[in-house]
Amino acid sequence: MTNPNEITPHLFRTEYSKIVAVLCRSFDIKHIEIAEDIASETFLKASEYWALNGLPDNPAAWLYTVAKNKAKDYFKHLSIIEKNKKEGVRTTEKEYQTIDFDTKSISDSQLEMIFATCNPVNSRETQICLALQILCGFSVEEIANAFLSKTETIKKRLQRGREALRTHHFTIDSLSEQDIHQRLETVLTTLYLLFNEGYFSRTNNLLIRKDLCLEALRLTLILTDNLFTNTPKTNALLALMCFQSSRLDARTNGEGEAILFDEQDEKLWDKTLIEKGNYYLIEACQTNSTSVSKYHLEAGIAYWHTSSAKDKWQQILTLYNQLVIIEYSPVTALNRAFAFSKVYGNKIAVTEAEKLTLTGNEYYHALLGYLYSEIQADQAIYHFEEAIRLTKSKPEKLTLQKQLNVLKQQSKM
Repeated sequence: MTNPNEITPHLFRTEYSKIVAVLCRSFDIKHIEIAEDIASETFLKASEYWALNGLPDNPAAWLYTVAKNKAKDYFKHLSIIEKNKKEGVRTTEKEYQTIDFDTKSISDSQLEMIFATCNPVNSRETQICLALQILCGFSVEEIANAFLSKTETIKKRLQRGREALRTHHFTIDSLSEQDIHQRLETVLTTLYLLFNEGYFSRTNNLLIRKDLCLEALRLTLILTDNLFTNTPKTNALLALMCFQSSRLDARTNGEGEAILFDEQDEKLWDKTLIEKGNYYLIEACQTNSTSVSKYHLEAGIAYWHTSSAKDKWQQILTLYNQLVIIEYSPVTALNRAFAFSKVYGNKIAVTEAEKLTLTGNEYYHALLGYLYSEIQADQAIYHFEEAIRLTKSKPEKLTLQKQLNVLKQQSKM
């Protein structure tokens, strides 16, 4: 029998935001706290009922039914109050019947929620924070890690953002094509961050969180089904997610430890996802526009990682050279340095990497540890030890420690 305690957290991640989105579509985003309360009460009931009676045949459908019934109870209670007080939310008991959790309703509701949270009334950073919390179920800590910020800063940002949403009436029907395109960049950034947290988690004892990767894929796929949001950038992002997801099973072993790219078993790569990545990358390039986004370049890099062509690393380095120009980040610079080593060798790459002087970054030291391994053992040992000290990821510590142990053993021989 499946343990409810094991499946409930996964369902919470995938179904909570769907319930909130559908409920908000029925009675306005300004009452989002009511929708969140109903969703939370639904999961509380599930955890209690399933612990005693076991999982139902269709847990998601069970949750939707309970959420709909709780919404009905809320509206019934509200209608009684409104008989005595002619104020507040003007919602009748009949309106609960418009709540539907079919596939189309969920997709439409989540699309509406994406653009509701990405409202220019808030700063771009606040928009992303709200979307990550409301739509993606991120904790404050996870959002803080995504922004490399303090949790208190994120809490305040979320409070101000929610207040702005409550006072700003929104329906997706009120948005023009121009409005949607203005918000789309923030939407894509949010989904990009969601996928990255799943692909390389900084807040969990698991290196990879497939539920986040799959949710990001699902939400991005929704965007490709809409006329206004099915853009080259959207398709490029979806291609990137497909290529990266194709290698998820090869990136960790049975104990959850990281497997370096050079040591991955290509037989574990998902060929279907690679084919889908190819399809969406072609779609992303089917335009007269000469604009190339970071998603196009990263999708191209991810594509070449799945290739066995002899010049793959030269192609990857060329794309990284373009990427660091249009949008520099320490992670991009370090990845470029790794690709540089594959083309020109570790010795020259050491000089290239050390120019970055990212001494407080664990990935900087992990890269130098790797590069120095075949050149200068004592330097490699130093950098691996620094990387272990700086990283917060338990799986990453284990992988680095293994590399360090092998290096120390070799230096004694």
